[in-house]
Amino acid sequence: MSATIDDLLPDLIALRRDLHAHPELAFEERRTSGIVAAALREAGLEVYEGIGGTGVVGVLRRGGSPRMVGLRADMDALPLVEQGERPHVSRFPGRHHGCGHDGHTAMLLGAARQLARDEAFEGCVAFIFQPAEEGRGGAREMVLEGLFERFPCEAVFAVHNWPDLPLGVAATRSGPIMAAADRFDIVVRGRGGHAAQPHHTPDVVLAASTLVAQLHTIVSRRVPPTENAVLSVTRISGGQSHNVLPAAVELTGTVRSFNGAVQDMLEQALHDMAAGIARASGTTIDVEYTRYYPATINSPAHAQLALEAARRAGLEAQTAGAPAFTSEDFAFMLQQRPGAYLWLGQGAGTSPAPLHHPSYDFNDDVLAFGVRWFVTVAQLALQDTSTPSQK
Repeated sequence: MSATIDDLLPDLIALRRDLHAHPELAFEERRTSGIVAAALREAGLEVYEGIGGTGVVGVLRRGGSPRMVGLRADMDALPLVEQGERPHVSRFPGRHHGCGHDGHTAMLLGAARQLARDEAFEGCVAFIFQPAEEGRGGAREMVLEGLFERFPCEAVFAVHNWPDLPLGVAATRSGPIMAAADRFDIVVRGRGGHAAQPHHTPDVVLAASTLVAQLHTIVSRRVPPTENAVLSVTRISGGQSHNVLPAAVELTGTVRSFNGAVQDMLEQALHDMAAGIARASGTTIDVEYTRYYPATINSPAHAQLALEAARRAGLEAQTAGAPAFTSEDFAFMLQQRPGAYLWLGQGAGTSPAPLHHPSYDFNDDVLAFGVRWFVTVAQLALQDTSTPSQK
């Protein structure tokens, strides 16, 4: 780097806290994207707006090389009531930056400002500010609208703050780093009737209870011990009176996995189990199964490049021992381009609340590490000729 980033930090902290106080939900990030676009223009970048809804891309070109690397940050908040008394607490009840996307946005803007004044690299950097990561697939929408056709990145990188890691530590791994996320919605139907006369109607409560118990055997008895998966039933609803057998019970849950073949097997096993219990109980069971995020899979070469960038940025770089069962829609970008996703230590004990907790707040001490990593990984990727440009 041609200069330190210390002069950038006060503005980035103020920006991060402003974004935290004004959270916006998926595909509603109009204020946030406007701030991002204005900051990129002020730094002298080409700016493209409205990609995937409220997405913004800034492009920095240096020298004559056409090579391009992509750096991505997410911008949306969670539909969650924030708890806490900090000065920058959310001004909008029911909206909370409970996952640190305010910090990710600030870090990437800081990297854009730093690289814009840095003459020590050649090539192009696409700064990708993505909407709707929290379950709405903003990355998928940007890809479908031609993100990589318009901005032909050789590789793409992203970072996420990680409360489980201490401040100053970064981690990633080759292969899967975050899980595929599937959702199932099940309706068990019967006729309904008097609770004192269960022989007159199929008991949907009993059938649903049996199904819940059986679903939780799929991972332990169907998935090979060498593979990892999670199935959780998260909601069950039915009935309104103590003396009425309801006509329907609804179930909802999630399935997480890393291997496509295991994902296929889990979905089929769930359908088979529902069909079997329906036959045995005399009920009708309808299953809706949705695969909404694929697994986030790092290419080996770019995972190593991300760790090297972390070391050069002053972080303790660790190879993650196992992937996380949480999901990330950066996976859609990694399906199109090779790259890597990095966990950046949030500071164990400094911010004890986990991600998606009502009292979570991003640790501003992370900003400097994130800016340095984004800058360094872009420089290394543009210098490197050993990593493949396509999967």
